[in-house]
Amino acid sequence: MSDSIVSTVDKKKRAPGGRLDLLWFILPKLPLIVKVILLHVIGGSETSRYRDLKSDVTIAVLRSLTDPSKPKPLSEVQAMTLKDPGVKGKLWVSTVASEPPPERGIRDALLAVIDALNEPSARGTKPSFKIPELVPVEAEWTGYRAAASKNSKPPEISEEQKYREMMKECKNSTTILYFHGGAYYLCDPSTHRLLMKRLTKLTGGRAYSVRYRLAPQDPFPAALLDAFVSYFTLLYPPPGSIHEAVAPGDIVFGGDSAGGNLALALLRTLMEIRRQNRKINWFGEEREVPLPAGLASMSPWIDMVQSLPSLTRNQKWCYLPPPRLLSEEHQPPADSIWPTDPPRKHVYVDDDYILHPLASLQMNNDSWEGAPPMYISCGWESLEDEIKYFVAKLTRDGVTVVFEEYQAMPHVFEGLLPKLPESQRNREGYANFVKAVCKDAKNIKSSYTAIKAKTLEELEIDVEKLTPHSDEEVRELARQRVSAQKAPVAPAPDVPAKL
Repeated sequence: MSDSIVSTVDKKKRAPGGRLDLLWFILPKLPLIVKVILLHVIGGSETSRYRDLKSDVTIAVLRSLTDPSKPKPLSEVQAMTLKDPGVKGKLWVSTVASEPPPERGIRDALLAVIDALNEPSARGTKPSFKIPELVPVEAEWTGYRAAASKNSKPPEISEEQKYREMMKECKNSTTILYFHGGAYYLCDPSTHRLLMKRLTKLTGGRAYSVRYRLAPQDPFPAALLDAFVSYFTLLYPPPGSIHEAVAPGDIVFGGDSAGGNLALALLRTLMEIRRQNRKINWFGEEREVPLPAGLASMSPWIDMVQSLPSLTRNQKWCYLPPPRLLSEEHQPPADSIWPTDPPRKHVYVDDDYILHPLASLQMNNDSWEGAPPMYISCGWESLEDEIKYFVAKLTRDGVTVVFEEYQAMPHVFEGLLPKLPESQRNREGYANFVKAVCKDAKNIKSSYTAIKAKTLEELEIDVEKLTPHSDEEVRELARQRVSAQKAPVAPAPDVPAKL
């Protein structure tokens, strides 16, 4: 979400009358900005000990946008984040659309997984959600364009030619299958192009950034089906594709926030299909369902119902709004896309599936044993508790995990504050994992590291102390949250997070 707001502001600066628009945008925020500056200068805020002034002001302004006193209609907010700022600078972008297979095998396999992971009492029943159609899934092939300047525009050549030019600059075959964040109803590959440029520069490879269907128009499991189709498109290119088949050992699932949730849900889906010894009929051939080399996520959204204490405890460090997704008192104004018909409480998922393990990932009773290595990073953010719990769960299940926690950083800080040293360190950690896991996944060793603000000093984290929450406690908190519906999450003691 942060990338899109930054892109929108940058676009206003460039557009005719953009400076005036920017002025009208900033004026209402002036009292807030002045307050943050004064507190930072006199050292009156705890955050000033860890973050520079620009970061504190940026986070405060973004917090005011994500939690406005008068919420705007969902369609208006969604549309703001879908404005394409265009392509320029040191990146290649080739837009493609994968044709769906004539068979329904891939959709049937996903529906079978959803049923198998459901509560035993609900298995074998007709799903309450709208079964998504198989549709063309658009994506952007993205790579680093070394010879371009920061203002270079893409050449006027076909998308296939852009892809060929991009491939000439790839130094290796690593491919990040990327799913953007945005709470499942915001953003687009265009909002994440700068991140893809930075990551592909560091990896020497390329990214395939997916334009999956957004909620509330297309709720769960439409995005998951699009992600599944995109993975198979890389593995087994449909007729007319411009790319060659990509080996699973060269693919790393990537994502931030909701995109991290989607990447993990896709991986869980593949693991269950493999457990069922199932193959998929894809363009006339029975295809195996391999696992990727690894998964790399920044600030993955684990807990769909927002039930853990850091959602309130870490508000001062983050810009995400308070945990109100199920609250009837904080609904946006009615518009063409919300409320839905039939109505539901959550933007992304129907009420009957809000605790399904492919939505709320902490509800998975099964082990993650057999999953490929994973890189997961977070800050002192609102999602801290759920991310740390999930890392501990993966570790107990025997999964290789490279975990990095960044002191005083907010949710997906790389997108919001890309020029910070912490953000560069985050990109390097992410890219180094991608390269290493594609080169030889067996050589990856688990590590748990805290990175201190400003100095970037690295401290080892005791994984045994990573979370105070047991599996059953986390699941019970989620069940209670859903049962309460209207009740806000109980605030946790306001204790600063520590390395």
